[in-house]
Amino acid sequence: MRSPGRPTVARRQDRQRFWATIARGCSSEDAAAQAGVSQAVGARWFRESAGMPSISLVPVPGRYLSFPEREEVAILHARMRSVREIARRLGRSPSTISRALHRNAATRGGAMEYRAITAQWHANRRARRPKAAKLAVYEPLRRYVQDRLAGVVIAPDGRPVAGPNVRWTGRRHGRRQHRRWAT
Repeated sequence: MRSPGRPTVARRQDRQRFWATIARGCSSEDAAAQAGVSQAVGARWFRESAGMPSISLVPVPGRYLSFPEREEVAILHARMRSVREIARRLGRSPSTISRALHRNAATRGGAMEYRAITAQWHANRRARRPKAAKLAVYEPLRRYVQDRLAGVVIAPDGRPVAGPNVRWTGRRHGRRQHRRWAT
């Protein structure tokens, strides 16, 4: 796996602001200034994605921690606040905070340190699309699914087992039955 490099300075909100400005008809230089990044970064984003938004312009749902929330988690965690107290202050579930602290901790110096910028970078990297489908990547799973879809079922001893004989009626359900309550 190639090294992803250092965390980017620009956050998801910056890219969304950049592409929203492009959608209004501004140049990439003006959009970069609006997003708060350099003109070179704006031109690179535009060039790399061939002029089409590489990121969804829909706001991120509340399911995931935002960057300001991650910063708040980092500050409160550094002040030795409990996970439950951090969760109460942010209005989040304690399991969300605990998972964020463990999943995105920087272990460079041997200690488990939580840094908001690193956590956001990890979250963006994990959420990157398009992802390769599991069936495309994992050959045994693909074979298994193809065999089951083709109706081939193999017993543990290696002999093929005939599947059930299901008659297709052309409908998902059978015919509608008489409704006694209607009469």
